[in-house]
Amino acid sequence: MSQPKTGPLTHKEIMVVLSGLMMGMLLAALDQTIVSTALKKIVEDFSGLNHYTWVVTAYLLTSTASTPLYGKISDLYGRRPVFQFAIVTFLIGSFLAGASQSMTQLIAFRAIQGLGAGGLMSLTFVIIGDIISPRERGRYQGYFGAVWGLSSVAGPLLGGFFSDRTSLFGVTGWRWIFYINLPFGIAALVITSAVLHIPKVKREHKIDYLGALLMVLAVCSILLAVSVYGPQNGWKDSKTIMSLVGGLILALAFLWQESRAPEPILPLRLFKNHTFSITSLLGFVIGGGMFGAIVMLPLYLQVVKGDSATTAGLKLIPLMLGIVSMSIFSGKMISKHGHYKRYPVAGLAIITGGIMAMTTLNETTPFWRLSIFAICVGAGLGLSMQTIVIALQNAVEFRDLGVATSSNTFFRSLGSAFGTALFGSIFSNRAAHYIQSGLAGLAAKDPKALADVPAGALKQITNNTSVLKTLPPAVRDSILHSFVQSFHVVFYAAAPVTALGFVIALFLRETKLRTGAEHHAAQTEAAGEALG
Repeated sequence: MSQPKTGPLTHKEIMVVLSGLMMGMLLAALDQTIVSTALKKIVEDFSGLNHYTWVVTAYLLTSTASTPLYGKISDLYGRRPVFQFAIVTFLIGSFLAGASQSMTQLIAFRAIQGLGAGGLMSLTFVIIGDIISPRERGRYQGYFGAVWGLSSVAGPLLGGFFSDRTSLFGVTGWRWIFYINLPFGIAALVITSAVLHIPKVKREHKIDYLGALLMVLAVCSILLAVSVYGPQNGWKDSKTIMSLVGGLILALAFLWQESRAPEPILPLRLFKNHTFSITSLLGFVIGGGMFGAIVMLPLYLQVVKGDSATTAGLKLIPLMLGIVSMSIFSGKMISKHGHYKRYPVAGLAIITGGIMAMTTLNETTPFWRLSIFAICVGAGLGLSMQTIVIALQNAVEFRDLGVATSSNTFFRSLGSAFGTALFGSIFSNRAAHYIQSGLAGLAAKDPKALADVPAGALKQITNNTSVLKTLPPAVRDSILHSFVQSFHVVFYAAAPVTALGFVIALFLRETKLRTGAEHHAAQTEAAGEALG
């Protein structure tokens, strides 16, 4: 086995390492989108509609809560073994989820999957920070934009393909959405074992176990309030309020513990770094705002346009093209000129414009127009997401690279969780309101309009839109218009969030990006301090 290198890696060596990292990142990114299209089939098999949201929430809770832990632990024990632990944990969770025999088992195994996914997402960017200098990283960021774009399209496509099949090679179709992870994960393990030789720095360490426990409990409690209890039981429900208040108290306790711990999980001194604070806020806003658009687009295509899950996935290709093309463009420009602030500023302005344009969508909007809006949102994400990571890693000391990078991923995941819950709740609330008022208006104009509607059909409509096909044309048109109005409200709510991100990006300070030689010198200096 080859020995760890003592100098910067060559382009060829970096590309080999990136292939393993991208494989691991694809596992986690794909899993966020592939499961959603197959959930309907899964809950039908397990008769578990009442636990439907927990399949997503269990994964979300463990992946978000574990993200900052991986950065700190990899700082202490080395990148490769911790990254491979994340891969193995994800694969064990995937295999067990595919073999689940009940809804309870599936939820538990999805939590194990999420535990691994938290490391895959965060450590990918940490390891990139180790091996590539900020100035040269732009050359490679397009590859990771491609992974995000591919997962946003391939996930719904594969999920629809597997869930539409009763059996595949003698195994129930939907189970393959989990089993397909196994060959990719094994390939990632083999590649990282062969080529990921980052020198491990030995240092005295103490794990802040109390801080880790308080952080996990705080995140889980707050996410339960906003992702499960609030949307299901209402925001004034006692369970929602208790969970939210409990989470905030635990968060305060976590901050107190971090201020006194010798080696905190999330060092509060990092927030004194202007770039760390700004990029953390940007990560949260981008995570929240983009889900307001990305989650709603396939829903619009399936509900209003009547597309299948597979077709809706294909129609997200313009979004992917926007992400990939602008990731490559901004990366090359950053490497060439060394300036990065202009890209998140422009990106968030373009995202806001794209989301505002989506408020014009209706029942007859042609696909070419939707494609332009999707390209705009994708282009904005391509300009912003990877660029703020470059800015962050360039601004922190090398010894804090792992915890700072994983913290940024944590804030983006947290924003995504809040955004999904908030915009999902807004959509459900407005849909129920507009459907009720729309049908009342229809009945006032034509008292016989609702006479042919099957009993109980209208009560099912917000949970099962397939009922739309059974309704008379006038009733169906009224309900589709109600859904369109609801989408408009969501986009109007998401636009100010991304506009706030644009304002925050204006405060980002631009500093000279470290070159390969400077990057290697900082890495050597950090290793010397740890050994000393």
